[in-house]
Amino acid sequence: MWHRLTLLFVLLLAPFSYAQQGSGTDTSRQPRSEDLRELLSARAYGMGGAWRALGIGAESGTGNPAALAAFRSYRIELTGAWDWVGQDAFGSVALADSATSPLAAGVSYQLVSLGKGVERATGHLNTVGLAVPFGEAFMIGVNSRYLLLRGAREANAITGDAGILFRPSPVIAIGVSGHNLIGTGNAELTRYYSAHAGVFAGLLTLAADVRADFETNNQTTLTYSGGLEYILGQNFPIRAGYTWDGFTRSSQVGVGIGLLTPGGGIDLAYRHDFGGENGRLVALTFKVQVQ
Repeated sequence: MWHRLTLLFVLLLAPFSYAQQGSGTDTSRQPRSEDLRELLSARAYGMGGAWRALGIGAESGTGNPAALAAFRSYRIELTGAWDWVGQDAFGSVALADSATSPLAAGVSYQLVSLGKGVERATGHLNTVGLAVPFGEAFMIGVNSRYLLLRGAREANAITGDAGILFRPSPVIAIGVSGHNLIGTGNAELTRYYSAHAGVFAGLLTLAADVRADFETNNQTTLTYSGGLEYILGQNFPIRAGYTWDGFTRSSQVGVGIGLLTPGGGIDLAYRHDFGGENGRLVALTFKVQVQ
């Protein structure tokens, strides 16, 4: 079985050579649309941004909404993150319930501050997601997202995501999702797609994510992420991950640690950008979980 898992991750994370082909566009910084695609939990930052297939955190409804139904539990998360180079920051609260009824649901609110000085903008992003499981192996989910952004950048728009998640066995999850599928005509909410996979091998979790944008810059742009988590002594997760950013043609490395308790835990992560805006981001998540 392990050679098949290895092949799956190779297919998801390659080929980097295609992502690095020249495009003739300015790659010194990300487009505006990317800022709202990277509002993650500390766990996801620590795993290099590879998280959409995992379905463990309350923030699942903002990634692949089908992952809300992956595990039966009730979850609450509070996250704060700050990039002291780019001066971007955000805070979020997320709730997910897949235990009360077969229909899983998630709600999240994210307060975002982007840019420096006269370029600063403040946004409010609200997401409501629903997921329906068909047995233990197949799930479908949708969400609705409302963005209100004021300041140097303006937006007042509603859009939505949709996704499916397939779990052929308890240790494998494979999913695809489409994001901002309702066109808004706003540069903050351009459409993109993701294919992702996760492997749950006891105390070790592996994840991979490929993000495809066919609209921004009027070309195909691919971003690759991969990460892992290993739990030491049943209570102390350590995490590491890597992202190749197809827009800036640069790398990002994430690391993280955490503390797990029977009713929740705390996660801390750091992300270091090599190129682009050379961001330095730290994130902290407090979480409560009831199964």
